[in-house]
Amino acid sequence: MRISGTVLTLLFLPAIISIGQITLHKVSDELIFKEPPFAQCHASTIVEVTPNKFMLAAFGGTSEGKKDVCIWFSTTENGEWSKPAKMANGIINDTLRYPCWNPVLFKTKEGKLFLFYKVGPSPSTWWGMVRTSTNDGKTWTSPERLPKGILGPIKNKPVELPNGTILSPSSIETRESWKVHIEKSMDFGKTWKFIPVDTETKFNVIQPTILLHSNNKLQILCRSKSNAIVQAFSEDDGNNWGILTKTELPNPNSGIDVVTLKDGWYLLVYNPTIQGRDDRAKLNVAISKDGIKWNDAFILESEDIGEFSYPAVIQTADGRIHITYTYNRVNIKHVVLEEAK
Repeated sequence: MRISGTVLTLLFLPAIISIGQITLHKVSDELIFKEPPFAQCHASTIVEVTPNKFMLAAFGGTSEGKKDVCIWFSTTENGEWSKPAKMANGIINDTLRYPCWNPVLFKTKEGKLFLFYKVGPSPSTWWGMVRTSTNDGKTWTSPERLPKGILGPIKNKPVELPNGTILSPSSIETRESWKVHIEKSMDFGKTWKFIPVDTETKFNVIQPTILLHSNNKLQILCRSKSNAIVQAFSEDDGNNWGILTKTELPNPNSGIDVVTLKDGWYLLVYNPTIQGRDDRAKLNVAISKDGIKWNDAFILESEDIGEFSYPAVIQTADGRIHITYTYNRVNIKHVVLEEAK
């Protein structure tokens, strides 16, 4: 029996529909700080405090690593971002002060809001700090140092599993090596357990970000020095991890972030380049159904020179995707995307 090309197309159409595709539309973009009270800023983080009300934090000061670098935060008020206010500094006493680094905002399902950040002379010597709020950021606890050996999330947000376990993606950065690990809490952030990831790996990796699969499977994607994003998997809710392996995604030794969408898709924000001059001048959004095969779905920035880096991404109660990232070190850009199938 002869089957025409048209009939073949019809026969295979249901399979194409079942795979599906996501189209992303831009709803808005804006620079957060209208008149920044600092020369430079970097490493933003965003959280939805209540439906359609957001909080953002970043570090800002003279430049990264300077002693005047503090953690600044801004909230939305009637759809507008408030003037940035200081949330934390690195003052130890009257004569000793250190820079602040890499804030991370995170809200648990029970409603506790965390601000994690780092204080110290450098990434190899910093320590983890935390402040919490139980009233959506109206008031905060005093800054508290995390236990020895616990740094908190290094750049990217923790995830909360269905059973309430919190997994914080972290890493240790020294001159000799970069190693990623997970910090696990089963009591809503009161205590933490250190979980190593492939300690014998040849890869120098930091700043992991976590994807949630089905059947207790998790995946981390990591920044690396190997011109590629590096990944590892866990089959038991993050208690044990397999070896680190290269993905096909490029990475110019720059931060990334991911989010597991409500419909089961995965979304990644990354610089689609390798190490070189102005390798952070392009920033893309990619999507995946399995966390392995990724397709670029949206271009956030594509310039010849500039720095668009260190993205943070969340999906909000209304299903929209909010992305913040460093904009040439002088501001933070906020882009809202909408998903359409």
